[in-house]
Amino acid sequence: MSKKGSTFKEVFASVFATGAILVAFAVSLYLFIYIMGSPVNFEGGNPAGHPLPGNYLAIIYKGGVIVPILMTCVLTLLFFTFERFITLGRAQGKGRLNSFVRNLQNLMNEGKIDEALAACDKQQGSLANVMRAGLTRYNDLKNDKELEKDQKILSVQKSLEEATALELPMLGKNMIIFSTLASISVLIGLIGTVLGMIKAFAALAQSGAPDALALATGISEALINTAFGITGSTIAIVMYNYFSSKVDGYTFKIDEAGFSLTQTFAASLKN
Repeated sequence: MSKKGSTFKEVFASVFATGAILVAFAVSLYLFIYIMGSPVNFEGGNPAGHPLPGNYLAIIYKGGVIVPILMTCVLTLLFFTFERFITLGRAQGKGRLNSFVRNLQNLMNEGKIDEALAACDKQQGSLANVMRAGLTRYNDLKNDKELEKDQKILSVQKSLEEATALELPMLGKNMIIFSTLASISVLIGLIGTVLGMIKAFAALAQSGAPDALALATGISEALINTAFGITGSTIAIVMYNYFSSKVDGYTFKIDEAGFSLTQTFAASLKN
């Protein structure tokens, strides 16, 4: 991959990430104001009043201005979850990785390098790209009489390492978004809860007399933010761990296949 192409992909990834967050915020704001805050959800058609009994849209709306921010976190998680599924699906290629690795090892042991290259072209994906780079170098050096054995092995290893270095950033891209949202979703929810509690107790103090109903209503509205924050954090943690395990699995298979290729090449040079 050229430096120009790599730079373009980095810029595109940055623009996509920023755009996804802005779109998530715009959608959240629209839902909060025009759907959840619709007068039909409240008693007397007044959004400043009490929600209709059992109307959860209105109940969420009463959580306050922090709610659309929390909704943005959740929608952003959904955007990037979808993006990760597509990206890692492409990284896997068109077939099962275990079957591909076994087939590749068999072909290499039999010295069928052209067939192995064809298998990589058919499989596609990150592992196939790395193995194709190593096999191409393997093919170029196998009959080279000028280089020493150790130099040939190092050259194949270097090709594998360079190809792996190009693939790994794509596999781990945007993972920081999941880890960040896992941390801040709960904190944003707590900020909303604290603001709601302050508002509830301030209204209670101004009334001049204890009002259990008003206090209970204020607390329930404040806790909406906590619920949203915990939900967003839970989704982020689950998705982060799931995608991390997938990336670790791909990395292990790349290392395993690369080691097998190097060993096969070294064995062929002894013959």
